[in-house]
Amino acid sequence: MKLGLTYDDVLLVPQYSEVSPQDADTSVQLTKRIRLAIPILSAAMDTVTETAMAIGLGKLGGLGVIHRSCTIAQQVVMVKKAKKAKVLVGAACGPHDLDRAIALDKAGVDIIVVDCAHAHKGTVLASASKIKKLIKADLMLGNIATAKAALDLARVAQVIKVGVGPGAICTTRVVAGIGVPQLTAVMDVVKALKGRVTVVADGGLKYSGDITKALAAGAKAVMLGSMLAGLLESPGKIIVDHGEKYKVYRGMGSEAVMNKNKSADRYFQTGSKKYVPEGVEGMVPYKGKLFEVIYQIIGGLKAGMGYIGAPNIHQMPKKAEFIQITSAALRESHPHSLSEIKKAVNYP
Repeated sequence: MKLGLTYDDVLLVPQYSEVSPQDADTSVQLTKRIRLAIPILSAAMDTVTETAMAIGLGKLGGLGVIHRSCTIAQQVVMVKKAKKAKVLVGAACGPHDLDRAIALDKAGVDIIVVDCAHAHKGTVLASASKIKKLIKADLMLGNIATAKAALDLARVAQVIKVGVGPGAICTTRVVAGIGVPQLTAVMDVVKALKGRVTVVADGGLKYSGDITKALAAGAKAVMLGSMLAGLLESPGKIIVDHGEKYKVYRGMGSEAVMNKNKSADRYFQTGSKKYVPEGVEGMVPYKGKLFEVIYQIIGGLKAGMGYIGAPNIHQMPKKAEFIQITSAALRESHPHSLSEIKKAVNYP
């Protein structure tokens, strides 16, 4: 039986370096037409990415992907507002929603994300191929977690999204028993593709160091959900409970979203009288402004690049040496031996 590893199971070994963190280049070529200053995409979730997040992240050099838990007209308006702000923007559509894809393309979206829980299906691949022929925008397709899936999706998409079940609000692995630990999934996909298309690691990222590990494993960018939830720019009102501020964060496979009948097709449950959720809903602490969070994330990434001697994202896999660790080493990696830990800006 094969062993699967995730971000908490490994560390990167420090290497000889002549790279100062402030000099590390975090830009990445997502597609031939899309170059990002930072390798960060926001998740296409209704509690993460709407107009404010798309514009805010775009201005910081990343890419917001606007969710599809809304009408086509509403999503088109959000895309047009982002383009009016002169930023790159992506938008999600269902695997069989050709009308939405065409409308988003006409609105000027830079990349369409054909978004479903299991993209390695004949019907999804066939529909994505149709969408690709109908649009001028680039195409991202996901999610998957295996080498075989990557090779099949590479015939259709310029970007492949990797991650089945690693997200903070995803329950696919316990409800369906399905998934591949995220670091192994990324490594398997990258190895199979050999640079043919771009890989985005989606889900399971809790700290900036996890992003460093994902990029060192060969992903060109990461998609963030929970790390960008609870911000001023993320959708939803601030909730005050016992003097503490929170925002709602929920999975697109949660009962609340599926009952809106806007994400059931993502989990192949369209037309079901009663849904079987593969996600949950909860609250996350309010974190303030996007700029402050991205500053800490990119600062952590640049620090990691300096430690392994990687001057840019492209060089990270070549410079990286992973070491598998024990549960004791994981405990050692976190603050310990303290009676109380003061809250830090980059450590929850």
